[in-house]
Amino acid sequence: MTRIAFLDVDGTILEHGSAIAPSTVTAVRKARENGHLVWLCTGRSAGDIHPDVRAIGFDGAITNGGAYADRDGELVVEHPMPRADVETLERYFEGHGIHYFLQTHDAVFASAGMDAVMRDFRRARAEWRAAELRERGLPAEEPLWREPRPVSEVDRDVVAKAVFVSSADDTVAHAAATLGEGFFVIPGSMPLPGGSNGEIGQAGVDKGSAILEVLALLGRDPADAIGIGDSWNDVEMFEVVGTPVAMGNAVPELQRLAGRVTTAVLDDGVHNAFAELGLI
Repeated sequence: MTRIAFLDVDGTILEHGSAIAPSTVTAVRKARENGHLVWLCTGRSAGDIHPDVRAIGFDGAITNGGAYADRDGELVVEHPMPRADVETLERYFEGHGIHYFLQTHDAVFASAGMDAVMRDFRRARAEWRAAELRERGLPAEEPLWREPRPVSEVDRDVVAKAVFVSSADDTVAHAAATLGEGFFVIPGSMPLPGGSNGEIGQAGVDKGSAILEVLALLGRDPADAIGIGDSWNDVEMFEVVGTPVAMGNAVPELQRLAGRVTTAVLDDGVHNAFAELGLI
C-alpha cells in the first residue's frame, strides 16, 4: 500500500538555521521512488522555504500553517484572512507595542520594529549554532535569511497569518482572550531570551484542515496518512492523520499528543520514522 506523508520543515527537516541531516534527503527521495507521496507541511510562506529543502523534491506543499497549498505550481488550497481581520490584528499589535510579520503565499512583511529584534535573535542563534556544530564536528554554516519587505507594502487581501514577537511573557494568552474565537493563536517556536512569540491565523484554518482538503483532492484516506512535526502548529496535523509522529526534539507534551516519537532532527529523525513505518 502506498502512503502519503506530511513533513513539517523547521525542527523536522531543517534544524532551525540551515542544517539538514543527509539521511533526511535520502529518506524522502527513496520513499518517493517507492511510490509514496511526500508533502511539505509548514508554517512558513512558500517564498520563505529554504532552497535546500525545496531541492530535496516533494509532491506538494502546505504552507502558512494551512492557509495555502500548492501542487505543481497550482494553488489547491487558498484561505487568506479577511482584510478586516488583518486590520484587527495590526491594531492589536500596534496598540500593545508588539512587533510582527504578516505572511502571504509568496512573501513575508515586517513591522518597523522587527529589524532590531530579529538582528539580535539571529546573532544569538548563530553563536549557539556554531557551538553546537563544533561539538558535533560539523562544518560552520551560513544560515539563510531573506530580508522581509516592509509591512506597508503588503496586500492585506492575501495575508495568510501573522507571527509576533512581544516583550511580555503572556501575549499568547492575552491575544487569544482579546481577539476572540475568530482567531487561532498558538505559541511560536523562536527561542527568545525573554518575552514571547506566537502565530495568529483564522480559526479553523490550520495544518489539519489543509491536510484534509489535500487528501480529499487526492482521494486518499486520512487513516493512511502520516504527519511528522515538532511544534505547536503541528497539533492539528497530529489530530487528522492516522499516524502522527513527533520529533525527538519536540517538547514532551507534543510527544505525548503524537504517541509515536522518532529521534531528533539532526539525529536521522525523518529517516528513522520512514524506516519504522515501512516507507523505505
